[in-house]
Amino acid sequence: MNLKQIHNVFFVGIGGIGMSALARYFKSTGKVVSGYDKTPTALTTTLEGLGISVCFEDAMSCVDTVFQDKARTLVVYTPAIPQSHVQLNYFKAEGFTVVKRSQILGAITENTFCLAVAGTHGKTTTTSILGHLLYQCDVALTAFLGGISENYDSNLILNGGEVSVVEADEFDRSFLTLSPNLACITSMDADHLDIYGDASALTASFEAFSKRIKPNGKLFVKNGLPLKGITYGIEDDADYSVQNIRITDGAYVFDIKTPTAVVEAVTFHLPGRHNLSNALIAFAMAEDYGCTHEALRNALRTYKGVKRRFTYQIKTDDLVFIDDYAHHPEEINAVHSAVRELYPGKEVLVVFQPHLFSRTRDFVEGFAASLAQFDAVMLLDIYPARERPIEGVTAHWLLGKIEQTSKKMVTKASLVTEIQRSTAQVILTLGAGDIGEEVKRIKEALQVAG
Repeated sequence: MNLKQIHNVFFVGIGGIGMSALARYFKSTGKVVSGYDKTPTALTTTLEGLGISVCFEDAMSCVDTVFQDKARTLVVYTPAIPQSHVQLNYFKAEGFTVVKRSQILGAITENTFCLAVAGTHGKTTTTSILGHLLYQCDVALTAFLGGISENYDSNLILNGGEVSVVEADEFDRSFLTLSPNLACITSMDADHLDIYGDASALTASFEAFSKRIKPNGKLFVKNGLPLKGITYGIEDDADYSVQNIRITDGAYVFDIKTPTAVVEAVTFHLPGRHNLSNALIAFAMAEDYGCTHEALRNALRTYKGVKRRFTYQIKTDDLVFIDDYAHHPEEINAVHSAVRELYPGKEVLVVFQPHLFSRTRDFVEGFAASLAQFDAVMLLDIYPARERPIEGVTAHWLLGKIEQTSKKMVTKASLVTEIQRSTAQVILTLGAGDIGEEVKRIKEALQVAG
């Protein structure tokens, strides 16, 4: 695929976090960019502000005629788009070049020095940290992020085209289109069983990804994973490890042991030991690329995080409101651990929106156990995303399995009122669906009440 011959790019599902990063990228390279999405969001509004037109009707009548020139137009789609989609079917039937998002990412990065972050948890934060570290070291990079970086207010970090930083997404086996020079695997917990069927197939996919690394490339793996590579871990005997952890003024201060040195008194502001692990592997990959220890120490200190990854909405002595993307039991456990470490003895309310019927079905016991750790639980209905309902799989079903006396179902309409009735000093909103769209409303109501 020769991207230089492409003049126009149309995205089917342009409002997705990964798709919108690609849209920004093509716009920055001078292409004419447009796309479709189901509903307006903050992301689509941002794209429109950059001069990218977005249509919200699945009809060819709202696609500009410039994108109907098949010789000069590339069509990119996300697997989340249903097979019945009118525009996508038109482009396919008419012989346009139609590719998945992952294929384009592979094409963009194949002629760069590529650093890829894989794993069922931690990809977005780790990719964002890595992009920030390399940017602060003035590496000529393009980083495609699966979230909005607080440092750059974008899901795209642009500083040149020699190096690419990408999330290697296991969903739909998308990461097998990549050929990275340096790659890491943060975790291999079972997920996406609607795609893989069972955990062994997921493990096999990660093994296949590890074989995609270019000759003379390197693989970094979380200590304990069943793959060979350079290891990293927390307070253990890995090749790279975080040691001597303490908390000072609300931030972690620690040492990093590398294969050849110890980097002392590193400061990092994101809470949770899972984020220390993310910071460590980003440090290791950036060091291997050639960044100095002092530059990396400074860059880690200035890293601010990713929106909807343990994002503080309210932080006062009397009330804390945190929003997070956690949508898997292990991610909920990580958030719980961080909250208890930061706010011991405080009453904690979690508001959770399950994401996907299949994920809820496959991990219902894990969700019930992780949610039961909080002092109070409120559940919204399952966010279906790309799926149709599965008989018997509902949020009510999940609620019944949670061994917590203070638990209830809530609707979006009643959400603010129910939260205001709570006596909790720490409030969490968790989930990968559209619960993030409710955060502003909750925050404003709590500030007024306070």
